[in-house]
Amino acid sequence: MKKSTEIQSLPIINISDGSEIGKVRSLVVNPEKGSVDFLTVEHEDWQISVRAIPFKKVVGIGEYAVTVEHENAVIDLNEIPIANSLVNKKIRVADTRLMTRKGQMIGEIVEFHVDDESGAIRTLEVKSKSDAYYLDSPHVLTWGKDIVIVKEDAAEYFRETLVEVEVEVEVEDISTPQEAAATQADGLKVIENRQMELLVGRQTADDIFSLEGELLIPKGAELTRTNIQSVKEAGPSVFVELTMNIR
Repeated sequence: MKKSTEIQSLPIINISDGSEIGKVRSLVVNPEKGSVDFLTVEHEDWQISVRAIPFKKVVGIGEYAVTVEHENAVIDLNEIPIANSLVNKKIRVADTRLMTRKGQMIGEIVEFHVDDESGAIRTLEVKSKSDAYYLDSPHVLTWGKDIVIVKEDAAEYFRETLVEVEVEVEVEDISTPQEAAATQADGLKVIENRQMELLVGRQTADDIFSLEGELLIPKGAELTRTNIQSVKEAGPSVFVELTMNIR
């Protein structure tokens, strides 16, 4: 799962040619399904129309970037009425109040967690008075613009710790938790390998420094797996700086 804030502002990388095609501007929630169906795209050259990526077109959401197979994954919302309608509903989830179906206010949603494979909203982070809790999405009845309505007994299911919500797996031969964990790890490894492949051989457009000011890769240097790994180890913000300064 990913926090919504972990997805927002991530660079969007086109795997086919290694180019950056924008950044994630916002997450578009479908209130009927309780899922993130689109990611709107921020790009300095797209000032008039609003563009977005259907979540099903996302290859992966990593620590440093969102990846898609090709630039044609980006669509103009004016050409897709359903997508445009969802954007106009402005369902934001975070910063909305949490109310039971009988009108009892039980908290405020400060964050939500998304299944990075399906886009389904899995868990809500709720602030109630001075305490923080987690609530799983099956307790939600209505995803509203200003208020999220939950079942009457939802507060009884508040948890103090975040637990990964189990996702239905269609592959029948995954029979143990160890095998499921191995499958997830394999998926993350594929995404990391794709990130590495789109950077290897490119050149830096500027000097890349660590957070302590140490020069990691000089301007004009050709990227290798070794120096890319050194940047990754320097931290997420340093890696993002690298992805923003390649040619």
